[in-house]
Amino acid sequence: MSFRCFASVCLAVLATYINLVARAEDFKPVTEEMLRNPPPGDWLNWRRTDNAWGYSPLEQITRDNVGQLQLVWSWAMEETAAQETAPLVHDGIIYLPNSHGVIQALDGASGDLIWEYRPAVTKRVDGSATLASTNQITRTAPELSGAVSGPGVQKNIAIYGKRIFAATGNAHIVAIDALTGKLIWDVEVADSSLGYRYTAGPIVVKGILITGISGCSRYKDDVCFITGHDAATGTELWRTSTVARPGEQGGDTWGDLPLRFRAGSDAWIAGSYDPGTGLVYWGTAQAKPWASAVRGTKGNALYTNSTLALNPETGKIVWFYQHLPGETHDMDEVFENVLVDLDGRKSLFKMGKIGILWQLDRTTGEFINATDLGYQNLLTVDSSNGKVTYHEGMVPEIGVQIDMCPSTSGMKSWRAIAYSPRTKAMYIPLTLNCELATFGPTERILGGGGAGPVRRKNHMHPRSNGMLGEFVAMSVESGKILWRHRTATPSNTAALTTAGGVVFGGDWDRHVYAYDESTGEVLWQTRLITSAQGFPISYLAGGKQYVAVPAGVGGASWSTLIPRDLVPDIKRPNHGNSFYVFALPEK
Repeated sequence: MSFRCFASVCLAVLATYINLVARAEDFKPVTEEMLRNPPPGDWLNWRRTDNAWGYSPLEQITRDNVGQLQLVWSWAMEETAAQETAPLVHDGIIYLPNSHGVIQALDGASGDLIWEYRPAVTKRVDGSATLASTNQITRTAPELSGAVSGPGVQKNIAIYGKRIFAATGNAHIVAIDALTGKLIWDVEVADSSLGYRYTAGPIVVKGILITGISGCSRYKDDVCFITGHDAATGTELWRTSTVARPGEQGGDTWGDLPLRFRAGSDAWIAGSYDPGTGLVYWGTAQAKPWASAVRGTKGNALYTNSTLALNPETGKIVWFYQHLPGETHDMDEVFENVLVDLDGRKSLFKMGKIGILWQLDRTTGEFINATDLGYQNLLTVDSSNGKVTYHEGMVPEIGVQIDMCPSTSGMKSWRAIAYSPRTKAMYIPLTLNCELATFGPTERILGGGGAGPVRRKNHMHPRSNGMLGEFVAMSVESGKILWRHRTATPSNTAALTTAGGVVFGGDWDRHVYAYDESTGEVLWQTRLITSAQGFPISYLAGGKQYVAVPAGVGGASWSTLIPRDLVPDIKRPNHGNSFYVFALPEK
């Protein structure tokens, strides 16, 4: 009996080895050309393509048959932190980022685990904890703590050659073998004890990993930045500050504040790339603390709340556009940059928390247009030149309450827009809420600062009709709303558009929806174990089209605080980070 058991183990090990060898022989390294023009069934960039459309050219799943979608497999993910995953797919293999730096490779057709990479905690000589990178094929109980690796969020990863690249919660960048999950190199980029961390990963351009750092709320003798690293070795090639330093161009926009009190401008969402212009486009967050009265400057505070156009080989800022100069309500404009050619003009579209769709010339950075969804009450943008004017009484003073729409969580957040070239429309996930906000003082000392403080009381938007969530289709040509779908809870995933005429999204109350791209009719829906949350994708495995939707918890205040406050009767499990894959039934 024992011999038979031993023999079966040997056979299983042998079969695994043979399978790994076969995969190694079949693996096609991801080239520069493939990144720029991915095969239709692959998802090689966090939004599939450099232009951040979130669009799949696959069309097996259509408006006529999407109602037949069935769950074909699911996968449990790490439970130790918020889940905001943006998976990659290459040749039918899914590369799935989990919280706290865990990455898994899964067979896209069966859901079988191929390998797992898991950072481990080690001890320094002084007894404090740090992270060391290891690889384990088997799943183990998580050992990480927030004190070691920050909030643990890992949005996106990158693939190039035969490697997967990730940015970690302790401010490292790592390269992992895409065939085995084994660590190749590990580079410390910043000192995590100062608060630096990554929540979004790199993109790859010309063999260079371009990555934006987070964790810049607290006062320190340094600022946030974007870096370029050699994908082969991890060597840092350039570093570009996202805050204008004293004595540099734009430095006077912070007044006389010394460097240590110039906080914020985190670059916590991955960028886009245009091979035509040769530029990488990256967003920056607001200045910290949020209210200008609290941080002690009335200037524009460059380069916060801006879109930066960078030379990917040198990191030089070729142009920038500051959307909300001197922003003072926590209205981030850090999010995805969607590149669309419209009427013969190379344009860049983006929407921040305030719910304004900006259109810029992506060659020059010139303002073209701004389309306001009409839900915010803070400011007016002149559509002829982009000039921002705050409404009377809406600029926060310390200790004075204002009624602001949206709340500090925003109407738009990291749940990304998707664009469809079929309809020339943006599909936008929103949450409709406002806030009674009272901004308070903070201590201006090294290590002080922070984001707020703000005392907030959330309330429904007066035009929400008691429905927190909205999924909107907006024409980029006219700015008109084509259709809306309201839900009781926040719209909580990124949008996914497809060549089959179907658009996918999900909400906090565990629903996944398939919409008709033209009318907004719900053609199919299902419910997950917990909130639909993360970045849905569509891919091919074995010639068959699949749609994958992550589920999870955490994900900032419009997924935690706001539903609890404003729709307390609707409950969802507070655990269940997971991944669900759907397909049409076999004929």
